[in-house]
Amino acid sequence: MKPLIVAISGGSASGKTTVVEEIVDRLKSVDITVICHDDYYKDQSDLSMEERTKTNYDHPNSLDNAFFVKQLQQLMRGESIEKPIYDFVNHNRKKETILVKPTKVIIIEGILVLEEKTIRDCADVKIFVKCDDDIRFIRRLKRDIEERGRSLDNVINQYLLTVKPMYNRFIEPSSKYADIIIPNDKKHDVAVDFLVAKLKDILNSNE
Repeated sequence: MKPLIVAISGGSASGKTTVVEEIVDRLKSVDITVICHDDYYKDQSDLSMEERTKTNYDHPNSLDNAFFVKQLQQLMRGESIEKPIYDFVNHNRKKETILVKPTKVIIIEGILVLEEKTIRDCADVKIFVKCDDDIRFIRRLKRDIEERGRSLDNVINQYLLTVKPMYNRFIEPSSKYADIIIPNDKKHDVAVDFLVAKLKDILNSNE
């Protein structure tokens, strides 16, 4: 049986991961696989560290979508994959991979998963998490300094040069493809409740 594919998009630090965690928590009896689109940033082993830091990671061209869709389709056929892992400190893919087996529900999460048509065409349910720009910036600033080893100036410059303009150009416009838009400035329990209820209905109808 084909797995249920749920695509979750939204701006950087909009709260996508939190929504994913809530869905997984509320569907405890269901086997779920979560795949981050970020892990499919293109391999940059041929570039110097300085060149890698200049990559625009918020532009669709930074991602290997052909490989992502290929592996997603393998999972949809019931095949296991060797998923890449992206190292945000070194701006490159790690040599190691992770074995991922197919499950009843596959959640794909990333800022650009709704921007790419070949990915949208694989998804059964498409979600966009919306959040105030200032809140997203503060969250990103905290995350990138604490978890990704970035400096304050680096985070601010990246936000102004690529993150904000790419959000306006590619990410926010992709919200028109969403089946559900979840506001994440405040509590969003009701939206997630409706979403989980819908997913349960789809799973039950597929049995």
